[in-house]
Amino acid sequence: MTTDVPTTEAVDEQYSQIDRMPTADLARLMNRADSTVPDAVGRCAEDIALLVDQAVPGLRAGGRLVYAGAGTAGRLGVLDASECPPTFNTAPGEVVGLIAGGERALVSAVEGAEDDAAAGAQAVIDLDIGPLDAVVGVSASGRTPYAVGAVEEAARRGATTGAMVCNTGSRLASVAAHPIEVVVGPELVAGSTRLKAGTAQKLVLNMISTMSMVRLGKTYGNLMVDVQSTNAKLRERVQRIVGAVTGAEPDVIGKAVSAADGSAKVAILTILADVDAARAREELERDSGVLRAALERLVRPQD
Repeated sequence: MTTDVPTTEAVDEQYSQIDRMPTADLARLMNRADSTVPDAVGRCAEDIALLVDQAVPGLRAGGRLVYAGAGTAGRLGVLDASECPPTFNTAPGEVVGLIAGGERALVSAVEGAEDDAAAGAQAVIDLDIGPLDAVVGVSASGRTPYAVGAVEEAARRGATTGAMVCNTGSRLASVAAHPIEVVVGPELVAGSTRLKAGTAQKLVLNMISTMSMVRLGKTYGNLMVDVQSTNAKLRERVQRIVGAVTGAEPDVIGKAVSAADGSAKVAILTILADVDAARAREELERDSGVLRAALERLVRPQD
């Protein structure tokens, strides 16, 4: 094995007999391997926090959070971006996942797409990325040209740049202002970075988007006060959230949520500040949508 082989591509002899193992033993072995990932992510907590803290001011001013990757990494970026609108009521295009090969690559391999650095750069150009935006390249090896091209172009345009990689000393990490190097070691199936590396990527992207949204006031404590009530389950969740914050009776909650067109934030403010829904929206806008700030200003300091 040459020294320039990424650890995510290395062959670990402890897994060399997995095809001969009883299935239950294989399940336990795979679970033990996966259990090492959270600690590896935890060792990068400060780096993740630095990226988020750098990105949030631009996001608050109208910037976008953009992930760029190929294969599993690209799909996980698209997944994380697609979950932000229903969870945090982000506007379309506020969190974006770029994947080498485009939408077709979500369900099938697009040969050679990941090797096209110019395509990564062009995707950033097409989005008209600027200083308010944050672009995070995602690649297990840290070598993916598409991700490198995207981050390099974003840096040229003054954006906040980050890299989520599973090796040290990679090209992608070197071109990003905020590299996050989560070293998970060789995979159970050598080179299959949809395993530990993919799990690490999912965890880190969860952290980046969730922490950013918390800083933007998309939660109240750990309550999802910006959730879109687009189905029965979420409508019930909105009712529970409003009840948890206000302690109001169910009929009061129901009327407030209805008047607020399903917005938990607006309903909470109408109840606790004793204002109508239109006034509540105005007050929230004054505080950039941050419910806690509006409550502290209009009602009382909140615990």
